[in-house]
Amino acid sequence: MAGQSRKWMILVATIWIQAFTGTNFDFSAYSSDLKSVLGISQVQLNYLAVASDLGKVFGWSSGLALMYFPLWVVLFMAAFMGFFGYGLQWLVIRNIISLPYILVFLLCLLAGCSICWFNTVCFVLCIKNFSANRPLALSLTIAFNGVSAALYTLAGNAIDSSSDAIYLLLNACIPLISSIAALIPILRQPSLDPLPPDGVRRDSIIFLILNFLSILTGIYLLIFGSNSSDETRARLLFGGAIFLLIFPLCIPGIVYAREWFHRTIHSSFSVHGSGFMLVDVEDLELHKELLTRESSYHDNGDETVYGHTRQKSGGEKDGCCDTMVKKDRLEMLGEEHPAWLLVRRLDFWLYYIAYFCGGTIGLVYSNNLGQIAESIGQSSNTTTLVTLYSSFSFFGRLLSAAPDYIRAKIYFARTGWLTIALVPTPIAFFLLAASGNGLALHISTSLVGLSSGFIFAAAVSITSELFGPNSIGVNHNILITNIPMGSLVYGVLAAVVYDSHASSSLNIITDSVVCMGRQCYYLTFLWWGCLSVLGLTSSLLLFLRTRHAYDQFEVKRISTTLVY
Repeated sequence: MAGQSRKWMILVATIWIQAFTGTNFDFSAYSSDLKSVLGISQVQLNYLAVASDLGKVFGWSSGLALMYFPLWVVLFMAAFMGFFGYGLQWLVIRNIISLPYILVFLLCLLAGCSICWFNTVCFVLCIKNFSANRPLALSLTIAFNGVSAALYTLAGNAIDSSSDAIYLLLNACIPLISSIAALIPILRQPSLDPLPPDGVRRDSIIFLILNFLSILTGIYLLIFGSNSSDETRARLLFGGAIFLLIFPLCIPGIVYAREWFHRTIHSSFSVHGSGFMLVDVEDLELHKELLTRESSYHDNGDETVYGHTRQKSGGEKDGCCDTMVKKDRLEMLGEEHPAWLLVRRLDFWLYYIAYFCGGTIGLVYSNNLGQIAESIGQSSNTTTLVTLYSSFSFFGRLLSAAPDYIRAKIYFARTGWLTIALVPTPIAFFLLAASGNGLALHISTSLVGLSSGFIFAAAVSITSELFGPNSIGVNHNILITNIPMGSLVYGVLAAVVYDSHASSSLNIITDSVVCMGRQCYYLTFLWWGCLSVLGLTSSLLLFLRTRHAYDQFEVKRISTTLVY
């Protein structure tokens, strides 16, 4: 019972870590000041954003570190990487020290690497302590990474609302403080026995409660996150946000109380025969089901082993579209794909393009929010926009868990949900291109945040389902190489267009070139909109190619459930 209680404390500690380590999302809040202090162009500023995203390329190093060091040591290594990476940048932006551009670039790279290390620690904690509820634990904790910018906006306004440099100081210190706060639960990790079916369902209900609390936290930050220029009011609101993050600690108490109730008076007030079932045990232990895939297909004569297409009936003909959808498609979920086989799969490259032209564009958009707002005269609303993007990214991440909750009522392939999640992105960019006013900027920022948040959180489960749970560590790291690539390509595209219009209009402030007017990002929005349509198309094709495998898996799951 104590072990069951402590695992919820670990989950809350993981939420704290994730909530305060999404430090790359507030880059746009201080990017204009950093650009001015360093006296660099928009292209050079973009390279600094790329350096932060480039840290994901070295995400594998955290797994290597876990092979030789305890989990808590890796956690503090990540904290100190961020402390030095952001702390020295704060000294630069405050003109306390002076560093050449290349060293600032390396500091951004170090800070970005720390985020990946934090994520690895959180993933390991969720997997170790919630093996039966792994998808729910991962989606919940990953969601809180998207709310970091809103929390930092509140914290910045509470300390010094007139300084944008305060974000760098907070980025350096708060992850270290949250790591210290999470240390005791991590050191006291319980040894857990496999949960019985009723224990799995009980935990699922607790996760549902936690998701409702998370939605409440997101709404609170959305409403109050940026409307707090008064320091006293901001401190009260920041205190309220901290309370909402601490409140889930009551979950261990709920677990204890329930066990006591079950032991003492359950026989008097027991309720049998309830038809309520949140998520079936077979669904929650997805990886176990995937690993038994061979037996799932031995009784289907039309299905063949991986790499072969389905046997066609005599009257069946293949048209052009049929060939594109069915040729060398995945015939079953969970087939293990080593790296060499992964890169030869058309389904992987469709998935890669969908991510590259969807979620990654959203991340680059958030990095450029400061300059976008400044160019159309909305620089005073930059923190509001950052909070808006952060909050809707948070809601998008929470929504990624919805397919697991409604599966019993509405079944839809997860790749289909991915396609739906990509729809708001092109709408947002074409809206920005058509109308450059403040309202369009706020609406588009919300849409992009919602879409990219869903993609970031859902990608872990999709990679596991399509290309094998045992290979997810390597395969997912291959997938997210698109983030630094996209950050470079999309960011340079935006920066070149920006600098070209700034040079023609000769708007110069201090030592940096500033572009004013809709034309600064008009072509960029058009390009990003067209590329996101390409991502949507790729995702739709991936859905059509994988729908068969998802349907076969669901049929087998239902038949197995009926047997038992």
